[in-house]
Amino acid sequence: MAGTITALVVQKRNKERVNVYLDGKFAFGLAAIEAARLRKGQWLSDEDITALLARDAVEKAFQKALRFLSYRPRSEAEIRRHLEKHGVPAEAIEKAMERLRRAGLVDDAEFARFWIENREQFNPRSPRALRYELRQKGLSDEIIDEALAGFDAEDAAKRAALGQMRKWKGLDARSLRRKMWDFLMRRGFETGVIRDTIEALMSEWAEGNEEERLQQLDK
Repeated sequence: MAGTITALVVQKRNKERVNVYLDGKFAFGLAAIEAARLRKGQWLSDEDITALLARDAVEKAFQKALRFLSYRPRSEAEIRRHLEKHGVPAEAIEKAMERLRRAGLVDDAEFARFWIENREQFNPRSPRALRYELRQKGLSDEIIDEALAGFDAEDAAKRAALGQMRKWKGLDARSLRRKMWDFLMRRGFETGVIRDTIEALMSEWAEGNEEERLQQLDK
């Protein structure tokens, strides 16, 4: 494929990529950042082209990872699986991951903290459930242990149950206990934590009228 560059043309559909023509014929596409180093009349050997395409594969992997990260933080394993699914070569994945780490865009310890804080705020779960989720994300037990250190399971169980109280409006005490028990069991909480949480909530729930209690849940 060796030849002389006769044209460098920005792609119509993607202004971030450039078509490279050798000896008057289309040869390959490159990221604009790589094509910027080239010039018309430049001779490219087979080795030059191989190196350019290898760097381009890394750039494409990096950009694909950035798009994947734009929706929410990701673990390293999630990013790797995403790139593998799209057929990115292993060597390009490794180099793209290195770039992401250097840029501070991937950090499994930080991701674990984000995941737990997000769950605590919007969807409280037990340490067991969180551990399972983080393992599914490819995190090591060491990182998970560190992220869960000091986690207050009783507080999480209480907030999880409170989030369901409006749905259980009007239930008698026995039915309310059963609903809370079943719900917290599904969330993976230990029986001791569930028992203490239910007793604490039932005690609080017994004070004041129901409308006042429901108004408190909305605050």
